[in-house]
Amino acid sequence: MTNKRTNIVNMTVGSPTKLILWFALPMLLGNLFQQLYNMVDCIIVGKCVGDNAVAAVGATGSVNFFFFSISNGIGSGIGIVAAQFFGAGDERRVRKSIANSVYVVGCVGLIMSALGFFLSRPVLTLLDTPKACLDMSVTYMSITCGCSLAVVGYNTISALLRALGDSKTPLIFLVVSCVLNIGLDFLFVLYFDMGVAGVAWATVISQFFSTIGCLVFAMRSNPYFRIAREEQRPDIDIIKRSFAIGLPIAFMSSTISISCIALQWVVNGFGEVVGAANTAVSRIEQLIQQPFNSIGTALSTYAGQNLGAGKTDRIKQGFRVAARSVIIFSAVMFVIPKLFGRQIIGIFINDPVAIGIGAKGLMITSTFYVLLGMIYICRGTLNGIGDNSYAVLNGFTELACRVGFAKPVTSIPSIGKWGIWITNGLTWGITGVMSLFRYRKKLTQMDRQYKR
Repeated sequence: MTNKRTNIVNMTVGSPTKLILWFALPMLLGNLFQQLYNMVDCIIVGKCVGDNAVAAVGATGSVNFFFFSISNGIGSGIGIVAAQFFGAGDERRVRKSIANSVYVVGCVGLIMSALGFFLSRPVLTLLDTPKACLDMSVTYMSITCGCSLAVVGYNTISALLRALGDSKTPLIFLVVSCVLNIGLDFLFVLYFDMGVAGVAWATVISQFFSTIGCLVFAMRSNPYFRIAREEQRPDIDIIKRSFAIGLPIAFMSSTISISCIALQWVVNGFGEVVGAANTAVSRIEQLIQQPFNSIGTALSTYAGQNLGAGKTDRIKQGFRVAARSVIIFSAVMFVIPKLFGRQIIGIFINDPVAIGIGAKGLMITSTFYVLLGMIYICRGTLNGIGDNSYAVLNGFTELACRVGFAKPVTSIPSIGKWGIWITNGLTWGITGVMSLFRYRKKLTQMDRQYKR
């Protein structure tokens, strides 16, 4: 049931298929726009600054993700808490959850921003970032990490709006932010010749704009964001619940990012050409993952609201809808890299050797997309019902796989650099199977609890 004036959606009634897919659609469009300007960053840097600059930006990706993931995980946690209160019909605690997000995410975000800024050079040096890329990588990371509160603020507000069933408002401001980001890219890189620093500042400024705009609009249009003075006081119970759900999610994301950092260290050992190819593949796969991510996020809100309402059968119905969508999309994405791999990679980089490497890497990982999608929908469902242990298990599994496979597989002479993409595929495959087993086990336990 949708309140059209406020975009609030009650996901405890109505068709699961319609609710999940229509709720996921604005998030998918928003995520695609977000990846669009990430891709534009990469294209502008590659075509206007050079392939080394592409490798420099790519070398910071997993490290940046580590620093962002802590704050974003806590923000996701408080969004799930708000969704559960909303499903239970507790409006006062929904508003208190929104108020307490400022204290929870603000403190964590400031700490992670400072750490990311001051540790950029030591961390990138430790990872053996190629010397030709190091200074550019440090510049890019110090700006984006040092101003990460803009990114974290937008993601937290979006998580709270999605908890109330509103996936449209974040889309509106994200689209405007994307357009602004692309315009600033051209201005800073082409006109002012700022190189990777220009790309970084374009991202920060546009994210800050979307954060402020989204917050102001929510306060004016959404009644849950109109918070009375007494509801603004810190609530220890809500803060504890937010950390109880958010910390495992943050741990999962940060552990996954550590595993990606370990893989990036292996990538760096193969030099700038392989680094540029891997960056291009990563940018494309970030785009491919957005339907999975959007459906998984929709399931998190859907499962949280229905758990609050005690409707466990609807949670299982929603998961089946998501699984069918993942299988169909994965089949399409399995075929496209086989047909157009070189052309797609060539959008980002110029070197024919790097293009060939990237195209083959993309073909390797596309085999595992269906299990990658299963990770997202299992994660969304289990996070939504408050399965804190899964997030830890997910993080450890990806860490163990990437760290365990990367160096040994790439050290096999007949495999070499192709082990980079084989490692990612094996990681997704093993984690996907584990996630499906965890989902079945947790849903069985939940059925017993609610049907007593």
